[in-house]
Amino acid sequence: MPTTSNLNMPSNRSPSNLKPPTLTQGLAGWFLPNAAPHNAYIELDAMLAGLNTSLNVDTHASNVYSCAVTDKLYPLNNRSTDKGMVAIIGHPQWKSTHLANIAAQTSHSAALAVAYGEDSNNFLNQLGGSFAFMIIDTVNNTVLAGVDRLCHFPLYYAQPKTSQTKDGLIFGSSASTVLSHSSIERRIQPQGIYDFIYFHMVPSPVSIYQGLSKLPAGHYLKYSSGHLEIHNYWQPHFSESSNKSFRAMSKELRPQLKSAVSRAVTDYTTTGAFLSGGLDSSSVTGMLSELSEGQARAYSIGFAAEGYDEMAYARISAKKFGVKLNEYYVTPDDVVEALPDIATSYDEPFGNSSALPAYFCAKLAAEDGIKCLLAGDGGDEIFAGNERYAKQDIFEAYHKIPAALRSHFIEPLTQALPKEIALAAKAKSYIDQANVPLPDRLQSYNFLNRHRPEEIFSSDFLAQINTASPAALQQQIYQRPPDASTLNRMLYLDWQFTLADNDLRKVSHMCSVAGVEVTYPMLDDELLAFACQIPSQWKIKGKNLRHFYKKALHNWLPDETINKKKQGFGLPFGVWMQSHQPLQEMAYDNLLKLKKRQWLNSGFIDELIDLHRNGHAAYYGELIWVLTVLELWLDARFDAP
Repeated sequence: MPTTSNLNMPSNRSPSNLKPPTLTQGLAGWFLPNAAPHNAYIELDAMLAGLNTSLNVDTHASNVYSCAVTDKLYPLNNRSTDKGMVAIIGHPQWKSTHLANIAAQTSHSAALAVAYGEDSNNFLNQLGGSFAFMIIDTVNNTVLAGVDRLCHFPLYYAQPKTSQTKDGLIFGSSASTVLSHSSIERRIQPQGIYDFIYFHMVPSPVSIYQGLSKLPAGHYLKYSSGHLEIHNYWQPHFSESSNKSFRAMSKELRPQLKSAVSRAVTDYTTTGAFLSGGLDSSSVTGMLSELSEGQARAYSIGFAAEGYDEMAYARISAKKFGVKLNEYYVTPDDVVEALPDIATSYDEPFGNSSALPAYFCAKLAAEDGIKCLLAGDGGDEIFAGNERYAKQDIFEAYHKIPAALRSHFIEPLTQALPKEIALAAKAKSYIDQANVPLPDRLQSYNFLNRHRPEEIFSSDFLAQINTASPAALQQQIYQRPPDASTLNRMLYLDWQFTLADNDLRKVSHMCSVAGVEVTYPMLDDELLAFACQIPSQWKIKGKNLRHFYKKALHNWLPDETINKKKQGFGLPFGVWMQSHQPLQEMAYDNLLKLKKRQWLNSGFIDELIDLHRNGHAAYYGELIWVLTVLELWLDARFDAP
């Protein structure tokens, strides 16, 4: 009978038989100064297959180091490749006119080589925009690789531990790229499974594979003489006071937005916009319309399910800005047909259910001749638009009551009240949540906090993981910004978990699969810096989320858009599954397969199905989705138990 020891078994399936994720841009390389002789071109070809890109790739191979990039390689010393090599992908922006001119005349990689040569310790101060980079410096026996402030492009890395390789570093834009090198084994990491079920994705720096890590946003790695260091090179500078009035700063927002959209577009004739009808997609679409040479195009997804369809709001915004709106309604049959391919297309298991509608939206745009889509992701995390931000003020207010009064009077009295009294139950729930410190409180409704780990997982599985790890990771990131308000700490936390590891991975990958590029104007460096200067008390006023943003764009955005509740491209999977038999069959079949892996208690899976059928369909349907995606992903890469 199989046991959880299967977690530690390598896949019997050859990486060459697995379809790697589609990449619109990517880089890969290794630095193995003490490796036994090997065929560099064979290794490089394997990693190029892992990149899985249709773009032309620039490559260099030697016995000490090899690398590849979908842009241009540039020698660290422009007269010799023996000194090392430099590469960068994405849409980098140079603060120095000198470096910007080099990038325009030669390449961004050439500009990076010059910046590194001029100041090897501070060259990142000259670099902005969206990017991932590598610098292989053979003279100093050093490799540097990093990602931008919000990690538009992921970067995985591993240190091989084999008898043929004493030390070295292997890195690439996807897990598949790194795993394609013969020095790396493909083994599941138990903590990665637990973290995936906790977060519905695997957060940086963890990965689903043993020995494989990925860089968090705003970080770079330095590998030198066998020693690996990870550095956080960028921190936001939040301001709680302004030398400008609310009105003066409000007048600056529209020009800032317009400039951000302008920087995100290279060809208006083949650029469109996601349009959900919310604040951010409507803002980006409106600015695209103002800047476009002709009629701008937007793309929206609808659902024939009560409480999920926002098409009416998308139509309002499209009419307001004179945009041609292209619509598609996702059906339960679409989910049944597309989910297996979408779930297995990701490099790591990815459980955000809105990936599927994002795919259909991008596919609709690609079929309409669009080459690049503008996404509105990021506005809620920068300008404070998530309900949980305002909700925390209510809980934080409890701690303004003297501690003695709380502990000796309020809490004993609340505990003594009969549970049958509705008001008493609400008071107890409020106090219980208020007594959980931030940022742990933000996970109050997490499945793994509503159900004890011992209830969900087998004892053998739990023996292999640290259940406190997710909370510790959140706490570390939450505390990182110096002198930040509670609100700004929550925003920064979401920049890593909600944006870098979730929404950007969701949208970017689905656009890649559909065959279009995507850019994120709301995450523009200058717009981000502007948002950091807005005092917390302006961002949220009482329960009014995005107070500053809404006031600043009043009379430009439709009133309906400003006053609507946040929704987005959420998928009604749990609701549809109640009555759509093919969805049920797909989900139940994969839950049964997951049972056989013996990581989860079989009794909990049975309970989960019952809770979905007879309890909260949307809430527990989300967990069924997460587990279904996990099994689909595992089944494609690892032998069945």
